[in-house]
Amino acid sequence: MKKVIVFSIIISLLIFGCTDTKNRTKGIILLLDTSGTYALELKKAQSIVNYLLGVLNPGDTLAVARIDTGSFSEKDIIAKVTFDERPSVANNQKRAFMQSVDEFVKSVKSSPYTDISGGVLQAIEYLNEAGSGKKFILIFSDLKEELAKGHVRDVPFQLDRFNVIALNVTKLRQDIRDPKVYLARVEDWRIKVEGGGGKWGVINDLERLDNIFAR
Repeated sequence: MKKVIVFSIIISLLIFGCTDTKNRTKGIILLLDTSGTYALELKKAQSIVNYLLGVLNPGDTLAVARIDTGSFSEKDIIAKVTFDERPSVANNQKRAFMQSVDEFVKSVKSSPYTDISGGVLQAIEYLNEAGSGKKFILIFSDLKEELAKGHVRDVPFQLDRFNVIALNVTKLRQDIRDPKVYLARVEDWRIKVEGGGGKWGVINDLERLDNIFAR
């Protein structure tokens, strides 16, 4: 009888003692293109930040960084936060985060070049250090990269377990004249991302931001 009881206790410990150790936290960094006329699109980015602040949970990490002439720099991170378990603290974090983004959008100056690759490399480094379970890089840009002289970005992306999603990929004048230019630009980025082991997506309708996590 004692053996049966002991055996039952062991089985119970095995069943209930095996906790789910999978890291389910999300890490998101939103890269904002500040080049040329695209800087005028940044007000739309505020709605994206509002959406993310509303759906992220305690333990999740959120950051916003700008894409400018040389984006591979921690100095380009505008705001960053890992949300606290305590609701009151998390709410204060969200208010402060949104205020930082609002102030940036009001004061941002247009950049002459667009170092998207540098921004992606910085995002990879940041999210890997954050240790999030699911990693998302959101690129708010027309995806037209223009590098300043002397900037080298022929470094392959290491994007295993990353989701990279382009948002609000506006069509340029040349794209309207020849849609193949637009399609080729989007395709080039898909190849870069998937070649680095990441998942690629495009969301142009900002009313469908819930699709960010549907992957």
